Amino acid sequence: MSAPADMTAGATGGPTHLTPRTRNDAADRSWATPATATAGESAPREEAGHPGAPEAPFPVWGLLALFTAAFSAVMTELLPAGLLPRMSADLGVPQSRVGYLVTGYALASFLTAVPVTAALRGLRRRPVLVGALAGFAVCNAVTALSSAYALTFAARMLAGVMGGTMWAMLAGYAARMVPARRRGRAIAVVLAGITVALSLGVPAGTAAAAAFGWRAGFAGLAALPMLLIAWVAAKVPDFPGERATGAAPHRVAAVPGVRAVLAVTLVLLPAHQAMYTYVAPFAARAGVGDAGLVLLVFGVATVAGIWVVGALVDRFLRPALLASLALVAAAMLVLGLAGRTPLVVLVAVAVWGAAFGGAPTLLQTALVDASGPANADVATSLQTTVYNAGIAAGSLAGGVVLEGAGAGALPWTALPLLLAALVIVAAGRRHAFPARRPAHWP
Repeated sequence: MSAPADMTAGATGGPTHLTPRTRNDAADRSWATPATATAGESAPREEAGHPGAPEAPFPVWGLLALFTAAFSAVMTELLPAGLLPRMSADLGVPQSRVGYLVTGYALASFLTAVPVTAALRGLRRRPVLVGALAGFAVCNAVTALSSAYALTFAARMLAGVMGGTMWAMLAGYAARMVPARRRGRAIAVVLAGITVALSLGVPAGTAAAAAFGWRAGFAGLAALPMLLIAWVAAKVPDFPGERATGAAPHRVAAVPGVRAVLAVTLVLLPAHQAMYTYVAPFAARAGVGDAGLVLLVFGVATVAGIWVVGALVDRFLRPALLASLALVAAAMLVLGLAGRTPLVVLVAVAVWGAAFGGAPTLLQTALVDASGPANADVATSLQTTVYNAGIAAGSLAGGVVLEGAGAGALPWTALPLLLAALVIVAAGRRHAFPARRPAHWP
C-alpha cells in the first residue's frame, strides 16, 4: 500500500539529523510548505512551526487526485487476480501462471523502488508523479492488446517499476500537504484508493470482463492515468527535489522503529496475497460460484475498515493495528477450518476485508512517524520494496501451494505469518508502535 522533495530515497550522503526528535527547523518548514503551490491549492503551514497562524483548508481535491493515483496503481497490480480463468484461456497458460503476472509486477517494484527513487530524488515531485502515471497508461495499453504471455509479462514488469516509484511517493506527498496533526487523516484519504480499488475496482473489473472481455478492463486502466495527469497538474502542489543532505536507505533503516514497521509489512503481505491472488479457485472449492461475489464482499468490507481506521489512526494507532491483525488471523483460521461452507466463507472474507482494509494506512502512518519528515520518502521507498517483496512471495507461494496441496491449504499458509506480525507489533511499543503517537515532530 505509499513524495515530497526533502524525503526521497537518498543513495549517498549521511543525514545530519536522522530521527524525528533531532531534525532541524528548516527541514520542518520545507516539509510543511511546498515551494510552489498550484492555483486553487493554498500551501499548508506546519502548525508547530507557526504558532497562531491560521490553518489552511484541508486540500481535498489534491488528496483525491493522489487517492485516484493509488486506485489506479492497485487496479493495475491486482486486476489479474479476478481474471484468472479468462486470461488463462486467452493467453493459453495455466491459472497459476496468470497469478505470476501479479508476482512479476511485485518483483519489479521490489527490485526497483529504492534505486529508481534514489535516481529521481533530485527532480521535482509532480513531474515524477506524472511520469509514473504516463508509464501506467502505456503498460496497461500493451497488456490490453497483447496476445502473447511473454509480452504481457514484460508489460507487467515495467508497470511494476512505475508502481514502485509511485508508492514511494504517495504517503509522504499526502503528509507534506497538511499540518502535522492532520497527517494521519491525509494519508488515510490517499490510501483509501486501495480500499476503493478492492471494494469496487477489482469486482467491477471482474464483472466487466464477463460482459466485455478481460482486455476491456486493462483498456480502461490505460485511459484513467491519462485523465488523471490533468487533475494532478491542476490540483496537486509541486515540491522541489531532495536536498543533498538526504539520508541513505541503510541509515534510515537504522532509525528506531523503522525496521519493526518494515518487518510487519514483510510478513503481513505474503499472508494476505497468498489468499487474495488465488481467491477464485478457493471460492470455486467452497461452491460460492463466481469469484466476483467473494471479491465484492471483501472489497465492500474494506470500506468499513478504512472508515474506522480513518477515525482512529491519529489517536489509537497501536490498538487499531493489533485488532486488525488479530481479526485477519481469525478469518484465516475460520477459512482453514470451514472453507467448504459458502456462508461461512463469505462471513470470514468480510471480516478479513474489514480488518485488512485499514492496515496500509496504519503501517504507513507508523512508518512516517518513526522516520520523521526528512526521511519519510526514504522510509516509504524501503517499505515499497518490502511490500512488493511480500506480494511477490505471497503470490508465488500461493501458486505453488495451489498446484501442490490445493486451495484448501492457502489459509494455513497465511496464518503463521499473521501471528508473527502480531508478535512484532506487540513487541514494538517503544518506537515503532507506541501507545501514544506524537502530534508533531518536536
